[in-house]
Amino acid sequence: MFNDTETLTIAVPKGRVLEEIIPLFDSMKLSFFDDPFKSRKLIFNTSNPKIRIILLRPQDVATYVKSGVADLGISGLDVLEEMNTSNLYHLVDLNIGKCKMVVAASSDYDYDSIVKSGSRISVASKYTTIAKNFFYSKGVHVDIIKLYGSMELAPILKLSEIIVDLVSTGQTIKANNLKICENIMDISSFLISNQFAYKFKNGLIIKFMKQLELNFLKL
Repeated sequence: MFNDTETLTIAVPKGRVLEEIIPLFDSMKLSFFDDPFKSRKLIFNTSNPKIRIILLRPQDVATYVKSGVADLGISGLDVLEEMNTSNLYHLVDLNIGKCKMVVAASSDYDYDSIVKSGSRISVASKYTTIAKNFFYSKGVHVDIIKLYGSMELAPILKLSEIIVDLVSTGQTIKANNLKICENIMDISSFLISNQFAYKFKNGLIIKFMKQLELNFLKL
């Protein structure tokens, strides 16, 4: 059983964050028995018999931790802000998977004037909750269009006036003749835990956090 009190199950996202977390795990002498980039496995035993790793889509990590299937997880702030994570503890900002959540529009779009005028704005985004809350805080009424990818097409093809999306270098925005209008938040990945695990596996979690923070400072 994953929730054995003598073990920790840690949910880790596939992709870029996994590539960034592996060196940190290596510095902690926490290694996978199988190569996570080549193996088709989703559950991995590690060199620490008290720790096992499950690999998930980034969007699913917080759900597994919230449900109690995983004790700890590594999740981006974008996912945590988008879903209800009131019962999760944000334990450590790992400063990996860094990017920004921004508002972007066509290069000729007069964003500042339109926002100040109180006009209703159409917004395309995968992050509908973040987009709604952001514009609500500014007193701006918006029509939200849920998209899952190729966000830059929305203003180009007049599906929406603006988009809310993650950017890393901003090159895709520029390549599609768009501009960043406003920064919503800086994004990085956090070590998270659910309340049950933090209470009943506190000793293991604190020990893991201390090792993590000690080796994080060395990198």
